[in-house]
Amino acid sequence: MKFPYGISNFNKLIKEGYFYVDRTDRIPLLEEAGKQLLFLRPRRFGKSLLLNMLSNYYDLAMASEFDTLFGHLAIGKNPTEKHNQYLVMTWDFSRVLPMGSTRELYQALYGYLNVTMKAFALRYQSQLIAPIDINDDAAATFGSLVNMVNLSNHQLYLFIDEYDNFANEVMASKVHKNDRYADLVYGEGLLKSLFKNVKAAASGEGLDRVFITGVSPVVMADISSGYNVATNIYRSPRFNDLCGFTETEIKHALHQVANECQQRGDVLDTNMAMKTMRQFYNGYCFNQHDFTSVYNPTLALYFLKSLQEECRYPDNLLDHNLGMDRDRINYIVQLPNGAALIQRICDDSQQVIVPQLHDRFGVKDMLEQEQTQSELASLLYYLGVLTQDKVVDLGELQLRVPNLVIRSLYVEKLRKLLLPDVQSDDYRQAKNNFFKTGDLQPLCEFIQARLNVFSNRDYRWVNEFAIKTAFMMLLFDDRLYIVDSEPELKRQYADFTLIARPDMRQYEMLDHVMEFKFVKLNDVNLNGKEVQSLSDNELQELPQVQAAFTAAFAQLATYQPILFERYGEDILRLQTTAVVAIGFERVVWRKK
Repeated sequence: MKFPYGISNFNKLIKEGYFYVDRTDRIPLLEEAGKQLLFLRPRRFGKSLLLNMLSNYYDLAMASEFDTLFGHLAIGKNPTEKHNQYLVMTWDFSRVLPMGSTRELYQALYGYLNVTMKAFALRYQSQLIAPIDINDDAAATFGSLVNMVNLSNHQLYLFIDEYDNFANEVMASKVHKNDRYADLVYGEGLLKSLFKNVKAAASGEGLDRVFITGVSPVVMADISSGYNVATNIYRSPRFNDLCGFTETEIKHALHQVANECQQRGDVLDTNMAMKTMRQFYNGYCFNQHDFTSVYNPTLALYFLKSLQEECRYPDNLLDHNLGMDRDRINYIVQLPNGAALIQRICDDSQQVIVPQLHDRFGVKDMLEQEQTQSELASLLYYLGVLTQDKVVDLGELQLRVPNLVIRSLYVEKLRKLLLPDVQSDDYRQAKNNFFKTGDLQPLCEFIQARLNVFSNRDYRWVNEFAIKTAFMMLLFDDRLYIVDSEPELKRQYADFTLIARPDMRQYEMLDHVMEFKFVKLNDVNLNGKEVQSLSDNELQELPQVQAAFTAAFAQLATYQPILFERYGEDILRLQTTAVVAIGFERVVWRKK
């Protein structure tokens, strides 16, 4: 098998025999949905390949290759009347560098559009009755182009890929206090003016259909008066998996890879590989009617490509090309209420619930007006670092972190928020010592010296969650472990589990399940200084602390057989560990 990691050219993908999950059966539904469509998905979710597939399907110039490209796919067996009937043009805004002054941005965008329209004129010169007038003003060039198309016997299909990338990058760069972004979208701004021209051309001037992709509705909200005719299809159940892979499709690919590995003399456990992919890459849901989740296609292909080539998992389950999601979380953190929302998301005892997903908020609102956590959570949903979970009371929508890859980004950001001066080398030896020997004392001492950070009321944490968060931030290591906070164990919820990745069991490392308890200073009738003066043994002899340990190990005893059943008693090297905090002064621990 050949997995097309990073390839969004449909023509190349089909002709060179790459793995392709057929979504052409949705073409009739897309035609019925409307003539101007807006489809949003997180970055690296397969949007460009989708547009390229549609471009090949509708392009008049590709008619002779229809059977080669589509004959074996669903649409090839029952094509619509519109196949290969359009002059097609694609604008990819991710190709425009968002650098320099407003004037330089203008030149960069219009320069790119003019190059695209020149290529269009050459491609379809036999269909156009006169040359297109290429003007320095790309909007004028576009006007000339649609006029020529209108005079031909054909119509134009315009695809706009990453419509918001150009503006988002300008906004995030924070140059000139976002004046450049204002020049793009407000008043007669550059992007707004361009989309007004697209809207006008689609009202009978030669432009018949428009398909727009992007990440969020923010820019569309800002240019709404310039382009208010798009049909939003990004939350329609019919298009939930228009981009992304289903579990059935992943299983099929894994079995094929396993067969190849077997022929080469390697053994691949497809059940464990499936479980790993499910925990790290699944979980994205883009509608609230059936909550069927899909796999991130870029991450899935990254994993499958490594399996196919080496018959083993990739060394890092987080593809570094998805590192851009860190920047999105960083952006939210800098907004009012942003840091509090990130902390809330990491608290598994709380839910992130919104009345509904917001889709009409602009950048000016976010920068000049304090946004609620509900509005910021909606933006995190569009960015792909939260997803839909379920409908709760009164029709409100509960959101969740999609998978362990995204959770690792939150934990990383939380660690930098709370312990900005701590480097990974500072605690790496203590962490690795726990992984191998189960000795938590060095890490307890490291955290104990910094407990004042977690006692700050601004963080709005109480009881054991503050202590659990401290350990989770420092022990989270998805290079070695499947890390889970509050995993469901037959209607029970363990505080924290570290289960060795199947491909890492070759190393001498333990599996861990941990339970955290918090004892208030008032409960032990001691003040902070008195608690600090006691030894660990003296603290563990306190009746209240002993009771906390007893309760923790009672819970751990119920989790242990469930974990053995789930992962295999002959596979797990399970250690149970209880951690008790006495106020925000001391931390003690025991293991079994």
